[in-house]
This record gives sequence, C-alpha cells and structure tokens, in this order.
Amino acid sequence: MAYSENNPIRSVDGKSVKCPSSYLWKLEDVSASDAGRTEDTMMHKKRIGQLVGIELSWQNIPTSEVSAILKAFNPEYIKVCYLDAMQGKYVTSEFYVGNRSAPMYNAAKGLWQNVSFNLIERSGV
Repeated sequence: MAYSENNPIRSVDGKSVKCPSSYLWKLEDVSASDAGRTEDTMMHKKRIGQLVGIELSWQNIPTSEVSAILKAFNPEYIKVCYLDAMQGKYVTSEFYVGNRSAPMYNAAKGLWQNVSFNLIERSGV
C-alpha cells in the first residue's frame, strides 16, 4: 500500500498500512501503586508516567484488506509512526495491540463490517 498524506498511521514496522476509517488518540496516566483517595476525600493521583493509546477501525472492507491489516499489527510489539495530537507531529513509538475483532458483513461478497483494535504504548514517559 502506498503512503498517503492523509493517513494518521504513517507506518507499522516501516511499512505502509491502509488509512483507518476511525482514529482516536488517547493519553493515559499511570499512577503509583499507592495512589488513591484517602478518608478525607482527597485524591492522591501520584502520576508516575503517561502512555499513548490509539483506537483504530476500518469500515466495510474486503477480506484481503482485513487480512493485510491484521497481519501488519500481529507481532507482539510493533513500531508505529503515528500522528500525535499533543506533540502536533508524527512520532514513532513501540506499541502492543489489544484484542482484535472483525465482524463479517457479507460472506458471499467477502466484505467485513469492520476490523478494530487498540494500540497501547509499551513504555511511557
């Protein structure tokens, strides 16, 4: 697949992927193990880091494209060059992939309703 200027996922392990139909960037806080709310109702968040998460989905796609997407994101860890909302530019980081789903739309036509999953940054800052 050719690189697209409009694709928020520039590459996965150095290779182009189809532009997703939906791209949701998230920033997740990681708190210390002793974080929490005390009896005086005060929250002690104790943030020790932050991780980027990305929710992706591709809609109404043929079996060959579903297969290519799932294979590209199948390794245990992947390097993804993505558009980071907070940094305002493309950055590369290592991610792992959450559970994947791909509901069938029409088996006779080989069309899938969507394929979707989350990317979770392996190591935060």
